[in-house]
Amino acid sequence: MNKPVAFLFCLFSFIIVAAQDTIRITDFGGAPNSRINAVQAVKKALEACKGKAQAMLVFPKGRYDFWPQYVEERLYYESNTDVIPLRRCPVLLEHLKNITVDGNGSDFIFHDRMQPITIDNCENIYIKNLNIDWDIPLTAQGQVMAVTPEYIDVAINAESPYVIEQGKIFFTGEGWKSELSRWGVMEFDKDTKLIAPQTGDESCLGRGYGEYIASEISKGLVRMSHRFKRLPALGNYLVLRHSARDHAGVFITTSRNVTIENINMFQNAGLGILSQYSENLTFKKVNCIPNPAKSRIFSGHDDGFHYSNCKGQITADSCRFAALMDDPINVHGTSVQIIKKISSKKLLCKFMHEQSIGFTWARKGEQVSFIENKAMNSFGVAVVQSFVTRDPEIFELVFKDDIPAATIVGDALENLDWVPDVLIKNSFFGSNRARGILVTTPGKVIIENNIFESSGSAILISGDANDWFESGAVKDVTIRNNTFNDPCLTSMYQFCEGIISIDPIIPMPDNNKPFHRNINIENNTFHPFDYPVLYAKSIAGLRFNNNTIIRSNRFKAFHARKYMITIEACKAVEIKQNKLQGDVLGKNVRLISTPAKELTLGKNQGITVE
Repeated sequence: MNKPVAFLFCLFSFIIVAAQDTIRITDFGGAPNSRINAVQAVKKALEACKGKAQAMLVFPKGRYDFWPQYVEERLYYESNTDVIPLRRCPVLLEHLKNITVDGNGSDFIFHDRMQPITIDNCENIYIKNLNIDWDIPLTAQGQVMAVTPEYIDVAINAESPYVIEQGKIFFTGEGWKSELSRWGVMEFDKDTKLIAPQTGDESCLGRGYGEYIASEISKGLVRMSHRFKRLPALGNYLVLRHSARDHAGVFITTSRNVTIENINMFQNAGLGILSQYSENLTFKKVNCIPNPAKSRIFSGHDDGFHYSNCKGQITADSCRFAALMDDPINVHGTSVQIIKKISSKKLLCKFMHEQSIGFTWARKGEQVSFIENKAMNSFGVAVVQSFVTRDPEIFELVFKDDIPAATIVGDALENLDWVPDVLIKNSFFGSNRARGILVTTPGKVIIENNIFESSGSAILISGDANDWFESGAVKDVTIRNNTFNDPCLTSMYQFCEGIISIDPIIPMPDNNKPFHRNINIENNTFHPFDYPVLYAKSIAGLRFNNNTIIRSNRFKAFHARKYMITIEACKAVEIKQNKLQGDVLGKNVRLISTPAKELTLGKNQGITVE
């Protein structure tokens, strides 16, 4: 065969293979803009992808509807999510490799409570170019039309049907009815679309607002009668939370090499993208934002990206988050507690948080750290021989060798194998309930070139074995070249002790053995309206250098902490070459349980030690 013929043969062979590897949803009954249930078409198309070298499932641009009929149901224990018997999985990628799903900008519209996309035991998955939403959203909103000491009138968004029963508001949907939450009303400014300052978890209506009595003034206009301890502003929007946190928007479990790109997560029935026990995850241009076509104030029901017990490289690049009802990004492991010493090699352990149970927490050959939960010091490491589940909350661990002699009931365990490296860059963190980024992992963490406008702390580094049981003392964190705008820390939530809050739950910090290590905060620009820029607890090796702090007068200072920087139970702290502009509040450092010799304070910064 001569060279030209050989070339043409190879070319046509490539074209034939490429054509065979392209699967079109329309060939299996999927019809855009038809409102026909797409579940069965997707099932058949994914089945056709099996065995392909590089399968591409293509959706012509349009609207695709997903109804509960014909969906696959699976028992999944999902991190930080309500436990329910079965999850509905309309788009289920299960035991697949080398699959690309291209929505071409399509709208995937879901009905009733379900988990839009599930990726289970898969490898090399790429999902791109689609929007996830509900016709009847699982969060509601209203606008404040009247405010008096005795009542407020709220015009409820027409896309959220409701009924009033026994004086309470119940929202209704396709197969569900749920009452307005007694803890989840958020107020957003009508002009800026920011969460109203000084509301947060105290609620924009004050404590005890659930005692209201509702009556309908006219269709869509509801009067909530009560002497509210706080009144919202006339014309502002109320996000009215209801319903459970029972399905993620995208659930990635026991999978590797997953990329999600150019997706808008307009609504979810819980966490946005939940990844657990998976590795090497890349999210680029994934937005958790309100649907601009529907005049919504709210976006997702809870967190944006939640990574629980993952490993490898996690990357979030050029993503946007706004109006979420919880944190945009949360990266953590899961601590468990020892409830019985069966032998020198065998322990009985328990998952301590009711929304994080049922995991295969360890595997043979994995390393486990032993942690006492008062100062959170690790006092030994052992290798797992076996893991046996007794029930969703209780399991047995057998180790290869004897466990540390000092081990007692009540100590915590951390799996050292499921810890990721994290890169979060070029992203926007708008006004969301609670914080911006939560990160607790011993891996290498870089947070760079982002813009923060979170209503609570912009960045939280916590870690504990006492409350949330979210593990991962950090060892290498760099926070650089970010901008922290003045909406940061306008409201209070848990752990909001500074714009950057390093606040592990440690009942009795050990000054000689700090919990976290090596945190570098450099070349950032802060625009604080209030005192606390940085709160740092239990760190060895903290550097706050070359940052610019520019006072904003946009909001009224209110925070109880009256220091620009607070250092508590830390060692080897540097604060150098920072620039302060305007009448920055405090201009000071407060040392708590930290000897003065542990602080190196650079000259000519205008910062004093209190």
